[in-house]
Amino acid sequence: MSGSTRPNMLFRNISSKVASIPMALTALVIFIGCSAWTVIYSFTGSRLLPKTRWVGFDQYDRLWDTTRWIVSIENLAIYGGCMLTLSLVLGFVMAALLDQRIRFENTFRTIFLYPYALSFVVTGLTWQWMLNPTFGLQKVVRDLGFPDFAFAPLTNGDFAIYGVLLAGLWQGTGLVMVIMLAGLRGVDEDIWKAARVDGIPKWKTYLMIVLPLMRGAIITAVVLVATSIIKVFDLIVAQTQGGPGLATEVPAKYVMDMMFRNQNLGQGFAASTMMLLFVMIILVPWTLYEFRERRRG
Repeated sequence: MSGSTRPNMLFRNISSKVASIPMALTALVIFIGCSAWTVIYSFTGSRLLPKTRWVGFDQYDRLWDTTRWIVSIENLAIYGGCMLTLSLVLGFVMAALLDQRIRFENTFRTIFLYPYALSFVVTGLTWQWMLNPTFGLQKVVRDLGFPDFAFAPLTNGDFAIYGVLLAGLWQGTGLVMVIMLAGLRGVDEDIWKAARVDGIPKWKTYLMIVLPLMRGAIITAVVLVATSIIKVFDLIVAQTQGGPGLATEVPAKYVMDMMFRNQNLGQGFAASTMMLLFVMIILVPWTLYEFRERRRG
């Protein structure tokens, strides 16, 4: 009986299993294979072309002794912390407002989500123009009769990363809003009725009752936003080219410059490996947590 059951389990949903073969092969060969190749060659002294001249951890020692890399990590921490916090807060607030069954909800949802459909290059160039002191927001406000108004963060090294943050929030908050809205729509209506009967304020209902029930939506939003933060590149290049100075330098740009501009593959591979490690720090705990929760379920 058990012998006949196993073949039946093997051939169950055979069409979906066959359809997933190309994606599985792509993940194994391209993603895992290329990642392993990058890690291996990060221990070599490769320059213009990959070479098996092993240098141990020299590339990593040189990487963490480089001011540019350290600054890029600091910039990523500032951008990432603000981006993750503000996008989650703003996305939840926007979702909560749309969840009030307002008129023209579909129109507002489309408007808020539309920036996410644009490429980061288009977003970066658009905000570069908007924050340009010569013909951007600063000039518009001054022409309206406020000659002392100053708002040009991209020209100030202390605030340039926050100018990039504005563009990132404008593009990414809509996606978080949609995810949060889906989570809110999954909350049982009886919970809201019970909270109203008990006289619980609406803001406390959101914080104490609704948010814990939206764990899946929140985790999904955190993972998507966090991974996009770590690999941010085209937004920086389109908007600031990493400047002024190193004010908006990020790890992904450092990797690209090392590999293609400085022709230092070994250093680029080491930086790529560190970025992969950052991603794994985010994804592995989340994967283990979800797997454990499903097994409990």
